[in-house]
Amino acid sequence: MTTARNATAPPPNDTRQRRGDFITHLYRLNRSTSSDNRHAAGEARRTLARLRRCFAGPRQEADAYSTVFDFDPPEAEQHIWLLVAGLFALHPQAQPQDTHGRASIGTAMGLLAQDRGDSVHRRFTQLVSVETASLPHYLRQCVQLLATAATPLDYYRLLDELVDLLLDDPYGRNADRRQRIRLTWARDYHRASRPHPASTEAETEPTTSDTTA
Repeated sequence: MTTARNATAPPPNDTRQRRGDFITHLYRLNRSTSSDNRHAAGEARRTLARLRRCFAGPRQEADAYSTVFDFDPPEAEQHIWLLVAGLFALHPQAQPQDTHGRASIGTAMGLLAQDRGDSVHRRFTQLVSVETASLPHYLRQCVQLLATAATPLDYYRLLDELVDLLLDDPYGRNADRRQRIRLTWARDYHRASRPHPASTEAETEPTTSDTTA
């Protein structure tokens, strides 16, 4: 007899590998839009356009299925993979070179808040406080904000975290993990949104006229 996997247990290696392969494919799609091969570049642009439209409704979402299902996501995760594909298409970017210490969406929003201030803070506060069912809506708004400033976002980490946050959990077994992710986002946001010490010193350093007055 088989038993359900504990919701807090790490995913099997093959599932983690498929997630990584899927996100790598999205990054490669973006890279292909600049290819010298006009056919490949055009096809990549069309695919990203289909992924962007997946938020518009069921018909448009169906057009994006092939991109996701090619990587055989676990059935319970497929709606989350589709969400991340749509988010990536809203804010496509180059594949990160550093595979260690990947920054969370909290870090990305914190960096943006240094320039945008209260409007970003309000949006981020909504993101970490809304009910799970509303999380995709606010994620989309945050990613659109990040796109306006070309602030990078690590989609490998985002997919892993969203699986923990959005995977069906009828018995509440993953509640602690979900709370830890939200708290991590909040901590990362506040760390990243602080003024850089060098900037603060430059602002407060007295001028020559101040010291000679």
